[in-house]
Amino acid sequence: MDNKKSEKDLEVSSRRDFFKKTAVMSAAALAGTSLSASSTASENDDPAIMHHPKWGQTWGDPITKNLYGIPSAYEHNVTRRYTKLLASGNYRASIAVTPIHESEGIITPNGLFFSRSHGGVAHVDPNEFRLMIHGLVEKPIVLTLDQLKRYPSVTRTHFIECPANGGQEWRAPQFNSLQFSKGFMSCAQWTGVYIKTILKDLGIKPEAQWMLAEGSDNSEMGRTVPMDKVWDDAMIVWGQNGEALRPEQGYPVRLLLPGWEGNLCVKWLKRLEFSNEPWFAKEETSRYTALKPSGKAIQHFYANEVNSTVVKPSPEKPWTDLKAGDVVEIEGLAWSGMGTITKVDLSFDGGDNYVEASLKGLVLPKCWTRWSYLYTIPKDFKHTNGKQLLLTSRAMDDAGYIQPTVQQEVDVMGVESIYHRNGIETWEVNEKGEVNHVQIRKN
Repeated sequence: MDNKKSEKDLEVSSRRDFFKKTAVMSAAALAGTSLSASSTASENDDPAIMHHPKWGQTWGDPITKNLYGIPSAYEHNVTRRYTKLLASGNYRASIAVTPIHESEGIITPNGLFFSRSHGGVAHVDPNEFRLMIHGLVEKPIVLTLDQLKRYPSVTRTHFIECPANGGQEWRAPQFNSLQFSKGFMSCAQWTGVYIKTILKDLGIKPEAQWMLAEGSDNSEMGRTVPMDKVWDDAMIVWGQNGEALRPEQGYPVRLLLPGWEGNLCVKWLKRLEFSNEPWFAKEETSRYTALKPSGKAIQHFYANEVNSTVVKPSPEKPWTDLKAGDVVEIEGLAWSGMGTITKVDLSFDGGDNYVEASLKGLVLPKCWTRWSYLYTIPKDFKHTNGKQLLLTSRAMDDAGYIQPTVQQEVDVMGVESIYHRNGIETWEVNEKGEVNHVQIRKN
């Protein structure tokens, strides 16, 4: 009995020692001191530990308060943002961009998904929704929302990116902000039906080579889509991240062309027409073309090319609270409308030398891919091996594409373009840990 009692006492004593050591280490970490300095900074110095928090002394909200959940009030800065620079005279033909510096994983919450409209956000009554499918089909049809949803559904995860994402940066950086330089994109889980499933039911005439998708908002956005894409993975979607589309995302139904320009993914969809030639709709002639140095414009180019960016650190997420010797995770996103990300390289000197980053979590085709690299803060933020600290990422995909340098892209497209800019992006980190958007021109 005495031996058993001694073993029990020893076990209790060991537990006490463990919790004492844990408390001291936690207090030291919170106080930002080393363990050797714990004698001058005890746990008694932190009121957040010593005083019972107010939220632990009062009743919480009843479950009936918010029947549709809302974010914490402390997350009030995590919102889409807009600027006059991106508005066409008003905020109806404009864009609100995603705070990708606050993103976690590869799914963008519906409330933060970037929103682009050409005539304001339409509010469609689902009971009056009709989808007309006609032209070179054997059995033209008009579907209600319920009838559309009777087709076998699929769920896929893909990004949508405005082709103007980063388009303000052709000459030089215009925004010292990750959200405004790269926030014209988001990624979500989509639920709907493949258009090819519907066409197998309706029948398509062999001469059909093009599909016109038209929206029901007051801009009546219309875009032409080649049949190769329709037969591949084009979808009509009604679900986003487990719920119905929101009005700014095209409720009740939008087109989804995975990996292709966001403007092609027509919202508030009302009509699909099939033809043997393209329509040359307003938005694919007056806009969404790429002006080359020769003065000629490229039309009908679709997929968003391989791209990447560092999200942490960034101007919104600086390193001002870090010190020499701290180990920090550099994080970023990579994506390609051509296929699946296979590799991301990271440079600390603006692209002279690269190390390979690690791909994190799910790696899916035509989807955001998160990547990271563990980095130890050097003694001097500004200089590493005698050079300025310049963070640059470069992505590759399984279609064989490598993200180009800014100079390589400018050599082909000049600096007067707007769309499809995917040249590598660079963040300067200064000696204070502040992050600035810079541009490096070299091959």
